[in-house]
Amino acid sequence: MAGSNGLPKAHSPRSSAELRAEIERTRAELATSVSALREEVSVATDWRQWVHRHPYASLGAAFAVGLWLGSRD
Repeated sequence: MAGSNGLPKAHSPRSSAELRAEIERTRAELATSVSALREEVSVATDWRQWVHRHPYASLGAAFAVGLWLGSRD
């Protein structure tokens, strides 16, 4: 009757070695994901990369800021 309530049947108990191996695999996958996320964030927030990819928008923004700063009293 384990599967009659719509839930999957319980798996057979795993050994502690299998659980440790799964934890280590998960830990390694998590470390890889965090490392990739850090790299993406550093690229996305690096203003030099943004200026390199969007030179005309950067020039326009710099011009607008300079104009605004120059027109202040």
